[in-house]
Amino acid sequence: MGRLQRDAIGLAPVLFQSITHMAPAAAVAFSIIFAVTYAGGATPLAVILALIACLTVAISISQLARHLPSAGGLYTYAARGLHPAVGFFVAWGFMLAEPLVAPLLYLIFGNVIAVFLTNHFGTPPWLWAPFAAAAGIGVWFLVYRGVRISTEAGVILGAFEIVVFLALAITLIVSAGSNNTLSVFSPTTGNANGWGSVFAGMVYTVLAFIGFEAALPLAEETKDPRRTIPRAVILSCVLIGIFYLICYYGAMVYFGPNVAADAKNGFFTFNGGDPWDGLADKVWGPFSILVLLAIVNSAFANSNAGANAASRVGFALGRVGILPRALAQVHPRFKTPYVAVHVQGALGIALAIVLGFALGGPLLAFFLLGTIATLIIVLIYILTNLSNLVFFVREHRDELNPIWNVAVPILGTLIFIPVLLAAFGIDFAGLGIVPLGPPANAAPWVVLAWLLVGAGVFAYLSARAPGRIQETAKTFIEG
Repeated sequence: MGRLQRDAIGLAPVLFQSITHMAPAAAVAFSIIFAVTYAGGATPLAVILALIACLTVAISISQLARHLPSAGGLYTYAARGLHPAVGFFVAWGFMLAEPLVAPLLYLIFGNVIAVFLTNHFGTPPWLWAPFAAAAGIGVWFLVYRGVRISTEAGVILGAFEIVVFLALAITLIVSAGSNNTLSVFSPTTGNANGWGSVFAGMVYTVLAFIGFEAALPLAEETKDPRRTIPRAVILSCVLIGIFYLICYYGAMVYFGPNVAADAKNGFFTFNGGDPWDGLADKVWGPFSILVLLAIVNSAFANSNAGANAASRVGFALGRVGILPRALAQVHPRFKTPYVAVHVQGALGIALAIVLGFALGGPLLAFFLLGTIATLIIVLIYILTNLSNLVFFVREHRDELNPIWNVAVPILGTLIFIPVLLAAFGIDFAGLGIVPLGPPANAAPWVVLAWLLVGAGVFAYLSARAPGRIQETAKTFIEG
């Protein structure tokens, strides 16, 4: 079996691997706006909490990567730190989450262009569907041909979207003038239930961070991976967390934190469901087109990465015989798993279009799919933190650090738990946690059903082909 190229890349491309997978412009524009419907004016506080929680995972990764610099990533950490069976379920969770990334971003792509055209030229709102399909077809072609955005292009395009949104946020902060306030960091600002509203909003601020760990599969190709991978993971989490915080501080103080969560006239519904384009239009006028370009760029680039990963899911499962072996066929010219690419391409577009119309629009479809992905990833993040704790207690007690290997993973786990409870509509310690509204409230049951199916697959493989458990999980993560 061939080996990955050693010492091929350094810190900068590894860092932007994580940053571009977070799709920062698209996350600001669409992931976090759902948080505002719950946390209201306290959304910046929900961003800080999500940053702290995800930073604990990044630190856990940095601790584990010193001993386990493997392209297996979070699967390896869970399998070694906790148990091989836990590693299988981490991989199984990714098998659901990864194929959702591309359709999520097709919905963003279609929505932002359709709203822009409706607001400026009066076109019908349903145009989001053909634009979403066009994005899916474009990504389908690129993945089929094996065309990936180069490292250099990823750095340039990633920097463009970050610069545009930072410039807009600073403009909003300056334009807010005397309305600048630290009240946006109080849990009771502009929402109904204080901490209960903030924790519900965190479901979507955490969604914005998903991808900071994307540097992990590059470990075997990275120079000095024991230092470079941890630095890239932590830096991407911190830098993009600060970026999100500046953007949503600016948006809240300019829009008005006390009215941000209003169901009819709040931030979520402003400008026809595309509030950032509306804010840019108010303060930048015709230059607001830059915001549209930044979001479209972010959504398309990240959907390309998501489609690549999802097609490799089908390829890996076909290769080990869990799915039809036809999915493991490789194109003789392009060297891509073309059958898996075609299946993923068709299903991704169909999922976005069908759910978009069935649920009443692209934002509601995004609401459901984003919640499903977040719940899976939060569970995986909790397992990663626990892997840090158990791995050092069990195998490297001589290196056990009470802060990095005990306090940090416990803190992160404690912050994530109310997020899971909010998703399931369960109140906690009298916080008045606000349950998620439809269609997002269906997400926990989708995740539970997926885990039950995974339990059945695990039981079958354990009885009939135990070697496939590790092979399936590892080949999936490595792509």
